[in-house]
Amino acid sequence: MMDERQGILRGRLADLGFDAVRMARLCDLPGDHLKKWLGAGMHGDMAWMERTLAKRLRPDLVLPGAQSIIMLGINYWPGEKEQQGPQWARYAINEDYHDTVKPALKKAGQVLEKLYGLTRDDYRYYVDAGPVIERGWAAKAGLGFVGKNAMLISRDFGNWLILASILVKTELVPDDPVRKQVSDFADVGLLCGKCSRCLDACPTDAFSEPGVVDARRCISYQTIENKGIIPRELREGIGRHIFGCDICLEVCPWNRFAQQGRELLLTARHDLPDLSLAELLAMTPERYAEVFRRTPIKRLKLRGLLRNACVVAGNSDDVAVLSALIELASHELSMVRVHAVWATYRLGGGASLSLARESETNADVLAEYSAWE
Repeated sequence: MMDERQGILRGRLADLGFDAVRMARLCDLPGDHLKKWLGAGMHGDMAWMERTLAKRLRPDLVLPGAQSIIMLGINYWPGEKEQQGPQWARYAINEDYHDTVKPALKKAGQVLEKLYGLTRDDYRYYVDAGPVIERGWAAKAGLGFVGKNAMLISRDFGNWLILASILVKTELVPDDPVRKQVSDFADVGLLCGKCSRCLDACPTDAFSEPGVVDARRCISYQTIENKGIIPRELREGIGRHIFGCDICLEVCPWNRFAQQGRELLLTARHDLPDLSLAELLAMTPERYAEVFRRTPIKRLKLRGLLRNACVVAGNSDDVAVLSALIELASHELSMVRVHAVWATYRLGGGASLSLARESETNADVLAEYSAWE
């Protein structure tokens, strides 16, 4: 039977700006799929996933005595707004949600303290930054189901939920999943049927099987998490994606139920999609700090943004950016030079790089030149 306090809790969390509020009972997880994924190296350079494996599988190692988890969803669907230039993942066209959601989580903790007599040591909250398997717990709590695109899919919000979680040292009445799951945790493609649009649409073939993403081939990983050179064989597939990728989310039929977010916990940055490729290629450290302060893009640092902009330029037909690319081919950082050389050749301006090549000493950049001989 539902505790009256739990109904009050659900309503107050919704008032704070959380669009979906569900509960699940904690348990230890077998973790076979996660261990296999890590063992195959599909996490790329995200070494923290290995370091935190034990905590991800045993919530009591994160918060000793934890009995329940509250799963929260924040709807970030901005509506049908097409991006004409370089493409940014939709969540990134806001101020950093890690910063804007945390104050609401702090208030949620205060609600727990008042309703259940808890102390600050009796709960712990995260927004996509802790050793918690958010999508799995969200599926167990009925927030949605894990689709073949490995994303949580909500019947109310489609693919557009940012997840947050609160581990609690008290027993809450668990919510039912969207459908009884064979594994009692997160069966992939539970309501996908025969649909494979997400798998078919990925331009870099990042899905090794339904629900399994090889991060090393994923556009989001390559444009955000990869701090070095993007493999040549993947660059063309990146297309116009400057930061992250929404392709496998966009094509999902469940998005027909998506509704524009309330933006109570998100602060939109409408200026970002208006940045042209030429502006990005000419970005200075000062301009970068000014434009991307308080946004998720600040994680890239200027070198990562220039690298990604070079790849987008190479995939364009915009010869007007050739002069900027030629200048970047002499950039102080070899990582930027590699991609500037690639993009310059792609746009037919390779003959203009003779002076840059003569002074080149870095092996990676020289290899890029050699690839075009």
